[in-house]
Amino acid sequence: MTTTPPFDMILFGGTGDLVMRKLLPALYQAHKAGALHPEGRILALGRKDFEREAYVAQVESQSRPHVGADWVADAWNTFIDRISYLKLDAEHPQDFAPLAQFPVHDPQRVTVCYLATAPQLFAGICEQLARVGLNHPGVRVVLEKPLGHDLASSNAINAAVAQYFDENQLYRIDHYLGKESVQNLMAIRFGNVLFEPLWRRDWVDNVQITIAEDLGVEGRGDFYDKTGALRDMMQNHLLQLLCMVAMEPPASLEANAIRDEKLKVLKALKPFSESDVVRKTVRGQYRSGAVDGKPVVGYLQEPNIPPGSVTETFVAVKAEIANWRWSGVPFFLRTGKRMQERLAEIVINFRGVPLSLFAGPDPQRVANRLVIRLQPDESIRLHFLAKEAGDGMRLQPTFLNLDFESTSRTRRADAYERLLLDVIRGHLGLFMRRDELAEAWRWVEPILESWARSNEAPKSYTAGTWGPAASSALLSRDGVSWHEEL
Repeated sequence: MTTTPPFDMILFGGTGDLVMRKLLPALYQAHKAGALHPEGRILALGRKDFEREAYVAQVESQSRPHVGADWVADAWNTFIDRISYLKLDAEHPQDFAPLAQFPVHDPQRVTVCYLATAPQLFAGICEQLARVGLNHPGVRVVLEKPLGHDLASSNAINAAVAQYFDENQLYRIDHYLGKESVQNLMAIRFGNVLFEPLWRRDWVDNVQITIAEDLGVEGRGDFYDKTGALRDMMQNHLLQLLCMVAMEPPASLEANAIRDEKLKVLKALKPFSESDVVRKTVRGQYRSGAVDGKPVVGYLQEPNIPPGSVTETFVAVKAEIANWRWSGVPFFLRTGKRMQERLAEIVINFRGVPLSLFAGPDPQRVANRLVIRLQPDESIRLHFLAKEAGDGMRLQPTFLNLDFESTSRTRRADAYERLLLDVIRGHLGLFMRRDELAEAWRWVEPILESWARSNEAPKSYTAGTWGPAASSALLSRDGVSWHEEL
């Protein structure tokens, strides 16, 4: 495996949940696989006054369990040797002074600053990094979502950060784009002649994109109630997946060629009028129910949720793309918390045959479809009808399973690992450009504004289900159903 260049990885928010659950386990996996340069170092920053030994003990207790069965004592110990800790409060400029001494000044060495903090701290952190000289061309900054709560605040954050860093130094991360199956979607479309002729309005009936979580707000009630599902998931994750499905073939795999095509999709999304928001969106909020057979409270009973909150925990949207390839094809997007299971998938439903000749399932209902599963497992399945064994010509549903796990000869990196390696190597293709982010906010803002003006509360749904009944009705008006309802 090709190793990265020498690097210094500086993790702001080093004692936080994201670093412990995702970033350090991902870096360990890359280390264990031999992908990290031997001279790569990790500096965790946090407000707690830890000695290194105390921080390592926290990593052992909070991060190591997320490595799971991949833990190997020797690899873990040599990985821990890479880690050091520095007390730093991002709101105290004087705390930044020691950072000027940490990176090795070597033109071949990369410095990555990962801002796993609240977005309102991004501008101040970038200003202080520049003040101590950490905005030279060898520095790359990773920005976590959500970048703002609307278009104006997003633009303000991006403008503030741009005072100190060039656009090619900024990596706006969306971990769904690092998933193997999402990248395989590009390979299947643009590396084969089989699917591309069918990837258009003549042959595609509808597209469904789902990101469902079985968890609730998990102690983040104060944050989540100010955010909601539309800002937290739809504006970034789901729209980025829509772009990957709908984009035209890029001229090359160079980062801006890919992002140019994604931007065209975002600009082609039909804007929402007030009446469109009523007819083409559904917002919901979970009430008490059961998940995995265990009772759970409703959203309004979660800690730090104000009484009578109308924040949505579920949203479904009918999106339409006004271009020649996709005109008339509905894209149904949905996301929610406390749903029946943890699931993320893209479903391409192809049109049925013009005339059914065989007995068995109705080809108009059990249509050919391509299902790209992103979580909990990653897979791609092509569903179609074939002859049932025995006498007669009766059809039955079947599928081809594109099992990359068993056919691949190389280890499959998880999303954060792949994206962290891309940052160190300077590959921008899987990260959002500033104009992409602005267009995504521009599209969702009319929905946010219409909901804010409305006196209608979110539609209630029982925890452990697939969301409010209005979500199914949204699709039924087009004569289709969600994938799990087929």
